[in-house]
Amino acid sequence: MKTTDAPQQAAARSHTVQINNIELHYEEYGDGTPLVLLHGFGGCAQNWHPFTTDLSKRHRLIAVDLRGHGYSTNPDKTFTHRAAASDVFLLLERLKVDQFSAMGMSSGGMVLLHMATSQPKRIDSMVLISATSHFPDQARAIMRRASFVAMPRHVQDMYRHCAKRGDAQIHELISQFNALGDNYDDMDFTAQRLSSISARTLVVHGDRDQFFPVEIAVSMYRSIPNAELWIIPGGDHVPIYDSEVPFSSAALRFLDQHVGKQQSLF
Repeated sequence: MKTTDAPQQAAARSHTVQINNIELHYEEYGDGTPLVLLHGFGGCAQNWHPFTTDLSKRHRLIAVDLRGHGYSTNPDKTFTHRAAASDVFLLLERLKVDQFSAMGMSSGGMVLLHMATSQPKRIDSMVLISATSHFPDQARAIMRRASFVAMPRHVQDMYRHCAKRGDAQIHELISQFNALGDNYDDMDFTAQRLSSISARTLVVHGDRDQFFPVEIAVSMYRSIPNAELWIIPGGDHVPIYDSEVPFSSAALRFLDQHVGKQQSLF
């Protein structure tokens, strides 16, 4: 059996800042042009660790714990992607970051949709991984009935790993996830709203996503100007961790290509 050494984890610079009534935690890696990294629901900045070594070779990474996640607090105990987008913008203002690129997985990608439509000139390019413009019925059913004991083992492990305040934080997050199942205001992006996005956008989606059917990804790709589409065959929700998926190299090629100059992602 052939074995290879795992790549050494890039060294993180961890910080926590006060944003209104929230203590917002983030990790920084590398130098260069800013690249904001946003995790999925129930996760944390550490979800990006498998990719930080490669990504930080060309970019200054800013990996954020969204409100109530990881080390970040959330005294209001409510979560919307719109509010999380506001948090991230306030953090970037504190860091004096005006222009940036960004990547978001699942909820992180939904936060980016709010950011890219509310302040479109700020984002140069972005990668949306398993995001959605709206919650379809199948996703709402999953969110409404979600409980920790019913989650797959790997999702339970992620929650445990990322919930730095233990079981109480896990229960709060799952309650907020349940509430999103009945929220019809937070994620409601029409084709017209998506057409206001000026960032070059790569839409990444698995064709077996149990939350958001691939047709939503295709629709977003068609609605967002300057968008490209990467459908991962056999990919489930957030399929970028599969060792056979060349995510880091493909994402970097997309982020670093010059506007108007098309390059193959593979």
